[in-house]
Amino acid sequence: MKPLEQKVAIVTGSSRGIGAQIAKEIARAGARVVVNYLDNTSAADQVLADIKTEGGDAIAIRADISSSTEVRSMFDSTVAQFGKIDILVNNAGSVIYKTIQDTTDEDFDRLFAINVKGTFNTLREAAIRLENGGRIVNFSSSVTRLMLPTYGTYSATKGAVEQLTRVFAKEIGTRGITVNSISPGPTNTKLFTEGKSQEVINRFAGMAALGRIGEPNDIARLVMFLISEEASWITGQNIGANGGIA
Repeated sequence: MKPLEQKVAIVTGSSRGIGAQIAKEIARAGARVVVNYLDNTSAADQVLADIKTEGGDAIAIRADISSSTEVRSMFDSTVAQFGKIDILVNNAGSVIYKTIQDTTDEDFDRLFAINVKGTFNTLREAAIRLENGGRIVNFSSSVTRLMLPTYGTYSATKGAVEQLTRVFAKEIGTRGITVNSISPGPTNTKLFTEGKSQEVINRFAGMAALGRIGEPNDIARLVMFLISEEASWITGQNIGANGGIA
């Protein structure tokens, strides 16, 4: 029997990058997976195809996580299709690279809507929809531990996610549900590499103790541990997955 057999997981923002890798790994472990996406239908369909090629079971659900109505609909559709929800991975997020001085009201509102309100919306649904003994993994970022110019607003959103994680772990812990966050460092995804020269990417790699940037599977392996039975005594924590960059 596979370790996650009979489990159902929602992975937000899982049509590409780290989220896609997480969705595939969860499916390989036997869970039925909801691949959440916003705009890239073809990428979500490819993740589904990859999962099904390996004998897994998954569906794709389009939902804007910044909308409480769409998040509620996603949870409804998951229960209608699979009967329950055991695992929530809040991977979806957005980033801008601007100094605080140059950040507009629209920039600020958009980042907080996706990164903070999006996480809040899914946690609020999980409070009443997740099965006892479930698992939640939220995404923070290692930039909260650094002082990187142009990351100010993004860092603020991820700091908020860490606090939501800690408080929610206490609120829901009596049901045996664990709630943790992880803080990836620079990772080889489009979200990180787009618009950066190789020189800049190499500079980030040089900041890590292990001398490289991460790969999506480096992050997915930590998620797999946190949703496993072996991590049942770990909750309310933020864990770095950054090769020693901070």
